[in-house]
Amino acid sequence: MKKSRTMRWVLLVLAAVALGYYGWQRFRGEDQATAASNAQKAARNAVRVSVAPVEKTDFPVYLMGLGTVQGFNTVVVRTRVDGQIDKIAFTEGQEVKQGDLLAEIDPRPYQATLDQAKAKKAQDEANLFNANLDLDRYTKLGEFATRQQLDTQRSTVQQLTAQIAADVAAIANAQTQLDYTAIKSPISGVVGLRQVDIGNIVNAATQTGIVTIAQIEPIAVIFTAPEEHLPYINEAQAIQPLKTIAITTDGKKPLAEGKLAVVNNQVDSTSGTIRLKAVFDNKNHALWPGQSVSTRLQVNTLKNATVVPDEAIQHGTDGLYAYVVNQDNKAELHKVKVSQSIDGRSVVDAGLSAGQQVITAGVYKVQPGSLVSSAVASSDPAQPKVRRE
Repeated sequence: MKKSRTMRWVLLVLAAVALGYYGWQRFRGEDQATAASNAQKAARNAVRVSVAPVEKTDFPVYLMGLGTVQGFNTVVVRTRVDGQIDKIAFTEGQEVKQGDLLAEIDPRPYQATLDQAKAKKAQDEANLFNANLDLDRYTKLGEFATRQQLDTQRSTVQQLTAQIAADVAAIANAQTQLDYTAIKSPISGVVGLRQVDIGNIVNAATQTGIVTIAQIEPIAVIFTAPEEHLPYINEAQAIQPLKTIAITTDGKKPLAEGKLAVVNNQVDSTSGTIRLKAVFDNKNHALWPGQSVSTRLQVNTLKNATVVPDEAIQHGTDGLYAYVVNQDNKAELHKVKVSQSIDGRSVVDAGLSAGQQVITAGVYKVQPGSLVSSAVASSDPAQPKVRRE
């Protein structure tokens, strides 16, 4: 009887343990399912955003401005002699080299003047030869020739010698005038629109040129900077020529990169600006005389600056701020101070540190403490974008 009763109690205890274990497992499964369900709901409710890393990198500091492209040299080609144009040897818009023929003026009157000067020299040389023979004869006569005759003959020889020297000068002048009938390019560059046509009479006294030539390799850009930046520009320029970038006026397309060449010797007191001149190689002819461009003058480089995309910087009533995604995937609001901004990137002086992830898209849905679902965005801007502070 005692054994039978003991066995019943053992079986009851085992049944109770099995029933309890079964209930515990079922409750645990329901609890895990509930937790999973809650996690899925929380994931569905998380705000979808894009993030970018906070970087430590060197950041160039540019001084923005507006400028005008000018030919490195510009020449208005004019005639130096009078006459009728017989030939135009260039095409409008053509690239020419120094010494290339541009136009020809009727050379016949100048050729005749040159021939006349040469003939006059030949005549004077013949007279000088004869005068020298007479001088030799008078010299050999000795005391049979009067002193006056001898002195007169020497004077004649000297006069004819001087006349030949004048003839040589006249020939050189006539040759120069003849050479001027072939109008050649004084520089290498691009010719503009033709100002006169074949058959027109031109003269050296008129101010109207035949054509204008602009040198575009290299080429210059004239731009201005506020006078308060002048000490920093001069200080940096004394170390090495400052890099200058020319960009289209809409700020979208970089055109060329050159060097600052000249700081003007006087500040414009009416506008409080200083004129600057940068020189560009312009091998691809991206810059053209008269073109308006935006300029960037690199006056400094910030070493190991804290840099974030512009999209991460938000404007609030209390100033600038950015959202940082913490380890729990929650948004944290950080107040920041920004000192520089260019090309879609900003330098943060305070409020962020390297390695943090800042929200760049979807910020309008985020509140401090919001759970976020993030995708990493590129920290490099798709195209240059300038923001002036």
